[in-house]
Amino acid sequence: MTAVSNDYFNPSFPDSASLRLAAKKRMPGFAFDYLEGGCIDERGLSHNRDVLQAVKLRSQLLKVFDKSDLSCELFGHTYDLPFGIAPVGLQGLMWPNAPEILAKAAANLNIPYVLSTVSSTSLERISEVSEGRAWFQLYNPTRSEIRQDLLKRIHAARIPVLMVTVDVPTFGYRVKDIKNGLSMPPKMTLSNILQMVSRPNWLYHTALSGKPKMQTLLPYMPKGMPVDQLAAFMNNTVMGRVDIEGLQPIRDQWQGPLIIKGLVSQDDVELAVKLGADAVILSNHGARQLDAGESPFENLAAIKQRFGQQLKIMVDSGIRSGSEVACAMAAGADFSFLGRTFVYGVGALGDKGGVHTINMLRKQFEQTMNQLRCPDVPSLPDYLVQ
Repeated sequence: MTAVSNDYFNPSFPDSASLRLAAKKRMPGFAFDYLEGGCIDERGLSHNRDVLQAVKLRSQLLKVFDKSDLSCELFGHTYDLPFGIAPVGLQGLMWPNAPEILAKAAANLNIPYVLSTVSSTSLERISEVSEGRAWFQLYNPTRSEIRQDLLKRIHAARIPVLMVTVDVPTFGYRVKDIKNGLSMPPKMTLSNILQMVSRPNWLYHTALSGKPKMQTLLPYMPKGMPVDQLAAFMNNTVMGRVDIEGLQPIRDQWQGPLIIKGLVSQDDVELAVKLGADAVILSNHGARQLDAGESPFENLAAIKQRFGQQLKIMVDSGIRSGSEVACAMAAGADFSFLGRTFVYGVGALGDKGGVHTINMLRKQFEQTMNQLRCPDVPSLPDYLVQ
């Protein structure tokens, strides 16, 4: 990775939409489809956006105001901004070394980066790159010995926060991925080969970094396992129980902050409280699992009111800008996460994409806060149009 100044910002890409267009031109089609895709008819994608864009804010222009404090405290650490980089699987397929690029940028600019269990970089490597500041997202393994070993590795790597995803009891039925025969590494079909050849920059950097593999899970995979058996391995080994009984051994073994990701209902949040979770992320997995599902923003206010004193309430799914981060916080979130926008940034700008995207979102969020004349993040609910 090349060194990138912490204040790097490319004015040619001032928003998520421009990053998206550039990334689409640089990624193979099957990789971009995986990043973009939703479940079945993909109506959940637009629903997430519609609900979030219905949130409105109101300025208080005549109040005495100096400047906005953009920082946010979580688990005893003060982050510079109230958003982080959500776990995204197969990042290295979308752009080579994407996890390292994003983890390093997040550490340098003091926001959380969350490594996915099914990422292309090992948890040990990401801990090294982030100087022990990255978080880890876990799919609960079906085998207790794998779960125990993973948790030991996470602890040994000094990863401070564990996030357990519970909204993938089945593989999402994603039509584009089915058509593309997506796997890790990608199948060498004629269509996929042509797509890769048509993206020489991606192909060059992939050749330098090597074929993307699920590095964290490699120790648990049979040697020489055929590509077409990967889905069966994931289903039989990695995707274990995520009900309250299945999660209890994780809570018992993990002594640090525990986040349960993928809830949308009050009943599930209540069970997370009983489990002893320190936070929940209200999320529908970016509309990738249940096409007819609710947006997490539809229940955010009620969940915040009922459980906000018992644990942190975070949110993702559909956030694309600093303005929408402000809307999420005003609607009741204690913290927010973005996934696709950060991968667009790396796809568009390579090594510079992580720092650029954080700074882009920072500028957007800061402008929104100053326009509202909002002094700090906890005050944002006072600016929500009810």
